[in-house]
Amino acid sequence: MREFTEQELVRREKADKIRELGLDPFGHKFERTGYAAAIKEKYANVEHDAFENMNDTVTVAGRIMFIRKMGKASFFSIKDKTGSIQIYISINDIGEDAYTLFKSADIGDIVGVYGKVMKTQTGEVTIKCLEYTHLVKALKPLPEKFHGLTDIEERYRRRYVDLIVNDESKRVAFLRPKIIRCIQNFMDNQGFTEVETPILSTLLTGASARPFVTHHNTQDLDMYLRIALELPLKRLLVGGMEAVYEIGRVFRNEGMDPKHNPEFTLMEAYLAYSDLEGMMDLTEKMYQTIATDVIGKMEYNFGGYEINLEGPWKRISMVDAIKEQTGLDFKKEMSLDEALKLASEHHIEVQEHEKTVGHIINLFFEKYVEETLIQPTFLYGHPVEISPLTKKNPDDPRFVDRFELFIAGKEFANAYTELNDPIDQLERFEEQLKEKDLGNEEANDIDMDFIEALEYGMPPAGGIGYGIDRLCMLFLEQESIRDVLLFPTMKERGGKE
Repeated sequence: MREFTEQELVRREKADKIRELGLDPFGHKFERTGYAAAIKEKYANVEHDAFENMNDTVTVAGRIMFIRKMGKASFFSIKDKTGSIQIYISINDIGEDAYTLFKSADIGDIVGVYGKVMKTQTGEVTIKCLEYTHLVKALKPLPEKFHGLTDIEERYRRRYVDLIVNDESKRVAFLRPKIIRCIQNFMDNQGFTEVETPILSTLLTGASARPFVTHHNTQDLDMYLRIALELPLKRLLVGGMEAVYEIGRVFRNEGMDPKHNPEFTLMEAYLAYSDLEGMMDLTEKMYQTIATDVIGKMEYNFGGYEINLEGPWKRISMVDAIKEQTGLDFKKEMSLDEALKLASEHHIEVQEHEKTVGHIINLFFEKYVEETLIQPTFLYGHPVEISPLTKKNPDDPRFVDRFELFIAGKEFANAYTELNDPIDQLERFEEQLKEKDLGNEEANDIDMDFIEALEYGMPPAGGIGYGIDRLCMLFLEQESIRDVLLFPTMKERGGKE
């Protein structure tokens, strides 16, 4: 049996009284003619006295956020999706019955108002109520005005309340889709086609990550929720679509922290006849387009740094970046024993499946370089061992034509000159199986259908993946991924961290 607070009981009694008046406490369709922000903007520069000769009327609707009751006349404010606007309401304008109904209203109730636009003596654009319509009775009170949801966890769990009381959360919620729409428009204008690919797969491919496993009852078949978008999109290059991208949810069975959520939005794009340089140019231009067209500035406060997106962005190889920080030169030929000795001297732990020179180079990068890449930096030239789907560098096959975009010490994009040699690709898949046998739970399966697709011929291509959530964190200047997701994954109440 649910227990209600005293306030909740009072609100339920008020709902019953509204019903006794022949009204529905939970409302019906209501036609409105304006929104708070637009009304306030339209009349912002109209002098107070000028309203005496005007008879502009509007119909608005929203949630009551403030009430100051003063006998036969009162002020209250309502909030719609664009903002708040003040209402003046008087028994002389709407009659005793309607005013009595208004006086029973609580903060959080949703109402409709038809009235005349005016300005108070203090210069605030206000609607003088001529008709008052009760729409929805709120049975639970909102958090206190000046405190809101002080429990951050509850803000994320009860996002609906957070959006009501927190204007910053609402700003982020409305700007994120504008950013995504800007990306779509940008990609479309670059000649790409947006497509959709399967979420369920019988193979673990396209990235290094632990998967979520589900079960298809009809086929009695275990399946994975996709961890990447890559291989289906590359099949479309084989089919001749040439320039494709997808923005979609992917799922990785990993931990949660301010930068990671188990389900997140990824964009991958593939462009036939392009390469690594082409993906760098595309990325820099896309970020700058978002900055200009959506946000309107080039500098952002993120991760404790002032980030400047104006180009040209720095481009540096992984081995050169390591040399800058440590003086060690991994560009020269090196045996595994020599690499292991260097790792030991620098207190770097090497797991069994990481005992290759390439993996050790990456461990040095993660320890000494990654967090130093603050301004936008394209880091390229990864070891072949950590990049199983990437084309080898023709001048040094120990490394591949891949880059990662780093900003504020965090990865924002991952790009490749795509591997289109089916023989080389199969060999690398087989190497991944060996790693899986050695305990690497993130190693890829062999996708023989993809190998067959490559055997029909995939054009030379550049490809890239963007973490859309992290991109939004930068542009919206948010430090937690949960602040740019409307419904982040949460642990159970009272459950394990």
